Amino acid sequence: MLVAASPASGLTAADATADPAMKYVLLYESADDVLTTAPLHFEAHVAWARQFAERGELLQLGAFEDPQAHGSMAVFTTREAAEAFTAGDPFVRNGVVRRYEIRGWDEALDPR
Repeated sequence: MLVAASPASGLTAADATADPAMKYVLLYESADDVLTTAPLHFEAHVAWARQFAERGELLQLGAFEDPQAHGSMAVFTTREAAEAFTAGDPFVRNGVVRRYEIRGWDEALDPR
């Protein structure tokens, strides 16, 4: 389910007892003008992301080869961290992102 670019919430009981291999993938769908708006907010976006990375909540972050067509993604350790990230991300707040989705992902090779 895609969510319009606004904060999402709704932790479930399963999140509290989740498998340690479970990660949460945040998928961003780019707005039509991403190639002109993203550079304006990039430094603030990266600074925001670094806070999550330094706490160990954000594992990976980046755009796909064609960000206009395919958007970007990030991998978080918890759904709560992914939701908190979207709530304050300058890309979401400034319309660089049209929609986003958070999906649980059962990583097979890293059982953290």
